[in-house]
Amino acid sequence: MTRTNLLLLAAVLALTILPLLLPVTGGLDEPFAGADGQAEAAILAGHPAYEPWFAPLWEPPSGEIESLLFALQAALGAGLLGYYLGLRRGQGTGRTAGGRPDRTTDVRD
Repeated sequence: MTRTNLLLLAAVLALTILPLLLPVTGGLDEPFAGADGQAEAAILAGHPAYEPWFAPLWEPPSGEIESLLFALQAALGAGLLGYYLGLRRGQGTGRTAGGRPDRTTDVRD
């Protein structure tokens, strides 16, 4: 392995292991609480009489279902993005191979 590869491997290992070892919670009671809940708590602390403008149309029955829907949304977005990037790369590869399609398989001969 070259020195560059070893340095990159060390950086990846450090970025993988350090967050597991460092207990950084920022003084929060729930370190993995969502930003919506934290924003609501901050607003209510400053203005206790605050009334929300609207309510959700549908609330998932549990946190697990909400996490599942979020993961499905992320997977769908990643799949569409990957498909688009692969499609564009395939189109670019076809153009740089000479600019013309291969005529050896033409059935009109």
